[in-house]
Amino acid sequence: MSGKCCHDDACAAPPRADDGRFARILWVALIVNAAMFLVEIGAGLAAGSMALQADSLDFLGDAANYGVSLMVVSSALAVRAKAALLKGATMGLFGVWILGATLWQAFRGDVPDAFTMSWVGFLALLANLGVAVLLWAYRRGDSNMRSVWLCSRNDAFGNLVVLLAAAGVFGTGTAWPDLIVAALMASLALQAAFATIRHALAELRAEPVPAS
Repeated sequence: MSGKCCHDDACAAPPRADDGRFARILWVALIVNAAMFLVEIGAGLAAGSMALQADSLDFLGDAANYGVSLMVVSSALAVRAKAALLKGATMGLFGVWILGATLWQAFRGDVPDAFTMSWVGFLALLANLGVAVLLWAYRRGDSNMRSVWLCSRNDAFGNLVVLLAAAGVFGTGTAWPDLIVAALMASLALQAAFATIRHALAELRAEPVPAS
């Protein structure tokens, strides 16, 4: 549907009238993500859960991304696109790191605490759903806004599979469900990184944004 708007001058660029509201939402998202990073990194280390540790670093990366978005929210489209390129590269590095850390955890073979994974995963899900609801209106915005939406969307999916992993760890008594979830989170990060970078490069080239 968004493709129909590309030929209309009024739709050539995302609306900017609500930049102030978007900035306020970003502040809320930044605070929520920074707080959840502290909660999850502590719980993940205590529980020995790779999935929780991965999710905690995801919260930290998102908080940093929201900070970057706040700095460029009122800037020209080219500046915001360059910021999105930086965020896309960060998401990609996160995905690569998770894959490596998951392999290391598989080699060690430690079994995480399923109970801690469950309650922390549920708390993280509530936090990410709240942020995603606030950002819903900006999912079709420019590459900078879209990258923020993608982060929140991926986090909510990640929290759901963390809860499934906790149930799997409890039921099987092995670390494999935790490791599988960590690998899935890495895949989501890499997919979001590709989409964000592609969108930002299209804006920098002043070409129509590819449909996703």
